[in-house]
Amino acid sequence: MPKTAQKRLHPRNLHNGRYDFPTLIKKSPQLEPFVYTNTYGDLSIDFSDPLAVLSLNRALLSYFYGVIHWSVPKGYLCPPIPGRVDYIHYMADLLARSFGGVVPTGSQVRGLDIGVGANCIYPLVAAAIYGWRFVGSDIDAVSVRSAKEIVTKNISLQNKIEIKKQENPEYIFKNIITKTDRFDFTLCNPPFHRSSEDAQKGTQRKNRNLHQERAKKGALNFGGKSNELWCEGGEVAFVRKMINESKIQAKKVFWFSTLVSKKESLSAIYKALKGVGALEVETIEMQQGQKVTRIVCWTFLSKVQQKEWAQRRWSR
Repeated sequence: MPKTAQKRLHPRNLHNGRYDFPTLIKKSPQLEPFVYTNTYGDLSIDFSDPLAVLSLNRALLSYFYGVIHWSVPKGYLCPPIPGRVDYIHYMADLLARSFGGVVPTGSQVRGLDIGVGANCIYPLVAAAIYGWRFVGSDIDAVSVRSAKEIVTKNISLQNKIEIKKQENPEYIFKNIITKTDRFDFTLCNPPFHRSSEDAQKGTQRKNRNLHQERAKKGALNFGGKSNELWCEGGEVAFVRKMINESKIQAKKVFWFSTLVSKKESLSAIYKALKGVGALEVETIEMQQGQKVTRIVCWTFLSKVQQKEWAQRRWSR
């Protein structure tokens, strides 16, 4: 399958380079207690400390994206923002291919975030950067309540983001995409571990790789509940289910997409996409530090249908 390798963050990503902690602290003074000078003489935070990551995220969202009120319940996923922003930018580039190389912006563009989580990160940054509308879905009641609260408390986000609860955890798109819905893209950060034990081992590896003197052994440095981190069969099983359901929604969505954490998962995913008759598949590799993540995108629209979709929905 075609791939585009990226060794750095997307060129439009505002988080290329080091964090400007003094500026962030001026915007969000609550960050200051977590900032220290590391062994290299640089300002940093302990990325294995969930409270430090939470404070950094609040500062980034406030300074760069105008999100004034943001939090996540204790123990829920608090993701690193730069990588999440990259996903949004690459989906924008994918849409631009069918629109004369111009990224479509504004409320006529509509995305669907499967597993929006308590943090609601993807809809937040997409609305701020491109003015897109979003639907975010989740099976977890606490996540849904938290995401709704974030949207409600930020006036700039109202009428841009809708949060829905998936009442049946056996489904991904069913019950969320209605008969009249049309989405320009879907995205997903699936639970990629096979078990809670695998998730804990992965976190311990992260802590070792961070080289933090204050790393907390066994602590989930970015948090995360079971449904956010693992599912039976891991990411392959989850993405296969998503692919099978996507066929049913083939004409309601331009591009389906998902993150894929493990390279060894790709062959099974490509096989599943071939099985449902996806007409086009794109794989984008993103690298942040030592971590490589992939976005796998697929569509059931022909080239002609793609251009018609773009002209009909975005030329307003």
